[in-house]
Amino acid sequence: MGEFKVHRVRFFNYVPSGIRCVAYNNQSNRLAVSRTDGTVEIYNLSANYFQEKFFPGHESRATEALCWAEGQRLFSAGLNGEIIEYDLQALNIKYAVDAFGGPIWSMTASPSGSQLLIGCEDGSVKLFQITPDKIQFERNFDRQKSRILSLSWHPSGTHIAAGSIDYISVFDVKSGSAIHKMNVDRRYMGVSKRKCIVWGVAFLSDGTIISVDSAGKVQFWDSVTGTLAKNHLIANADVLSIAVADQEDSFVVGTAEGTVFHFQLVSVTSNSNEKQWVRTKPFQHHTHDVRTVAHSPTALISGGTDTHLVIRPLMERVEVKNYDAALRKITFPHRCLVSCSKKRQLLLFQFAHHLELWRLGSTVATGRNGDTLPLSKNADHLLHLKTKGPENIICSCISPCGSWIAYSTASRFFLYRLNYEHDNISLKRVSKMPAFLRSALQILFSEDSTKLFVASNEGSLHIIQLLEGNFKHLHAFQRLSGTVEAMCLLAVSPDGNWLAASGTSAGVHVYNVKLLKLHCTVPAYNFPVTALAIAPNTNNLVIAHSDQQVFEYSIPDKQYTEWSRTVQKQGFHQLWLQRDTPITHISFHPKRPMHILLHDAYMFCIIDKSLPLPNDKTLLYNPLPPKNESDVVQRRTAHAFKISKIYKPLLFMDLLDEKTLVAVERPLDDIIAQLPPPIKKKKFGT
Repeated sequence: MGEFKVHRVRFFNYVPSGIRCVAYNNQSNRLAVSRTDGTVEIYNLSANYFQEKFFPGHESRATEALCWAEGQRLFSAGLNGEIIEYDLQALNIKYAVDAFGGPIWSMTASPSGSQLLIGCEDGSVKLFQITPDKIQFERNFDRQKSRILSLSWHPSGTHIAAGSIDYISVFDVKSGSAIHKMNVDRRYMGVSKRKCIVWGVAFLSDGTIISVDSAGKVQFWDSVTGTLAKNHLIANADVLSIAVADQEDSFVVGTAEGTVFHFQLVSVTSNSNEKQWVRTKPFQHHTHDVRTVAHSPTALISGGTDTHLVIRPLMERVEVKNYDAALRKITFPHRCLVSCSKKRQLLLFQFAHHLELWRLGSTVATGRNGDTLPLSKNADHLLHLKTKGPENIICSCISPCGSWIAYSTASRFFLYRLNYEHDNISLKRVSKMPAFLRSALQILFSEDSTKLFVASNEGSLHIIQLLEGNFKHLHAFQRLSGTVEAMCLLAVSPDGNWLAASGTSAGVHVYNVKLLKLHCTVPAYNFPVTALAIAPNTNNLVIAHSDQQVFEYSIPDKQYTEWSRTVQKQGFHQLWLQRDTPITHISFHPKRPMHILLHDAYMFCIIDKSLPLPNDKTLLYNPLPPKNESDVVQRRTAHAFKISKIYKPLLFMDLLDEKTLVAVERPLDDIIAQLPPPIKKKKFGT
């Protein structure tokens, strides 16, 4: 691998927002996730659980409900009283409609997907019709005395269950009238509580209503008679969420203690047709409240205050017992939040509402492999740049020379010029940005810092010439005919002649920056692109996909390179393909053209193209330290993949110069330390 001096950076104080809602789409096998800051993320479960799209958050959007309707249409609702539909192609908000019922606590789509039902703070239940381009208010149901915290349709679409404080209502959809009101037992462990909040309800085909509440109970109700049929006390705290499988043979609930319980419908005896609900499996993959759960055909999905998205496969439903049967825990976004100025050794950190600029520390000490060297100069926090307005930052970048910073929110684009005088830094905003640069999905500077490349959410790519404290718009590559998707990833060649752009599924397009025209399109691939970069000198484009495949494409020759063809013929090592976090960054060594440097959240790898590829019988990664010099030489020449797992979780890693690396880590313990304390549970013997 070679020896590098590594800057281990742990002062990126990034804390992901907690998860508030999840919504699973069975048709597309995609999962929508909303967080407490209003951010909405889309995960493609068929593409190795890759986060292929996201919508930035907003201070006034506290999302309380999320659902899919009409197949591929995504809606959210929250405490600002608005229903929002998202444009999944342009990656922006299509429209927002005020429901005029105060804060919205719950929302669900009808079984046919043609109607939306919302529950409001004022006790109203409102029905909306979904039209091809918008939603239209249809009517109100009978108003209740307290807020509607949970809703569920009967699979036939004829009745609705609504959970409130102390009771559950059953509505007839045709008349809008409440036909039953079922009071929930306030008692908890024999002691009467002041209120019992029904956090979730599920309406089954046989007329059974399952409710979960703040008294720690899972209850089964008969909707025909309006009576309680069965009661399960499962927790010493609130049961916050419930989700039922499509076949209605199992359901999952999440508690405030961080436990997820799985219930299954099983036969009473081996020869009996009579079945009953039995609590079969408890899972403790969370430390804090499990605010939301979902049930896919093969897995239980949960998320909550501890920021983790946990996907727990059900072994009895996984057809092939391979790596798809392993537990997934997703914590960090599948995009880069760090950019680097190699010339000035600066790092720009992106947070939701501000940017931080740091200068790396330095040392004059030397040592042996593995030594920690003392700093002669500590890292400096140079700049704290706060955004104006309630919108979250979508993307940001610092130029390689360190003199420019650009970032974008959903409605504004900002460009700043930095001046350095000794230890002082001054900042000047470039004013009068053009209207077509209102919002950007990705920003990138050229290697010589003279050009700025901007991918707008309208699908166009803009080239900006940077002047001293000003700019000039050079060209715009418009969206290709037949495509409606915005570009999310950009890569520019070191000589500035080539620009590669990729959407989540539209393939990779390569543009000639000098001639200002489309040069070629890389052959389409089934899995989305997670990272791409253009190598110096050769202008080979290296592309990483969510299924862990890596391709090398020659831009001048418009074809895959010989090395890439060899890789596809032989195939990658089985352990390489079984990694569950995507490659998020690719770079190259300036003096070693055969080396490709890349990383995911738990591994840093150098691929040496001059060495043979490992087969499945070869040891891909050896965690043991080398025994002697001959062992070191043997490992260097064994095969092409040189892997290090010292640095994790790894948010960013890149070369500063030929012999220096910078690694930005974010230990999970540091994140947990900044979360609110979990519910204290008494343990035996304490």
